[in-house]
Amino acid sequence: MYRIIYMKADFEPWWQFEGWESNIVTKYEFQTEEFQKGLDKILSQFRSQYEHEESKEGKYFAFWSDVEKHYCEACDDEAQIYHGIILEQVAYNNGDRSAT
Repeated sequence: MYRIIYMKADFEPWWQFEGWESNIVTKYEFQTEEFQKGLDKILSQFRSQYEHEESKEGKYFAFWSDVEKHYCEACDDEAQIYHGIILEQVAYNNGDRSAT
């Protein structure tokens, strides 16, 4: 089984800072044969919606637009908002799920 995670934060998804899970907007789970079709649909949607894209390791995707920012009090500046996609393969071990 595969999982696609959509998160929205002021950092790219590959950083996965402590507590990053609180930025998760949606999780999608797919059987193996459905995964690529689901991924293609999500990436196509994000590519049509945001002007910039960067990816790492083939499993992290970040999308953003120049106008979507928020004020960061800690850095006393505007911070870019990123729409992140994370791909995980979910393995089952004795009924427990773990992501890789």
